[in-house]
Amino acid sequence: MEIDRLERSMVELEEQITELKMQLQLKVDEANRLAIENTSLRHRIEMMERREKRLAEFLRKLKIPLIYIDEESFEDVDVDLGPDSRE
Repeated sequence: MEIDRLERSMVELEEQITELKMQLQLKVDEANRLAIENTSLRHRIEMMERREKRLAEFLRKLKIPLIYIDEESFEDVDVDLGPDSRE
């Protein structure tokens, strides 16, 4: 009777191990997808930064004045684009 109980416990543990392995594989796959996406996004940002620098150099060569704004130093403001109520 004790042997039967131990065998059932082993089967249950094996099933739990199998389930945990599957969950681990799903997490590994998700981590890999996120790493690939992260690399892709970093590349896109790098390309955008290069494009921005080239554009700024081009505009400087044309002697067009540039104004750089640090967007992080500004607060978000709601702007009413409706018709002016004073009219």
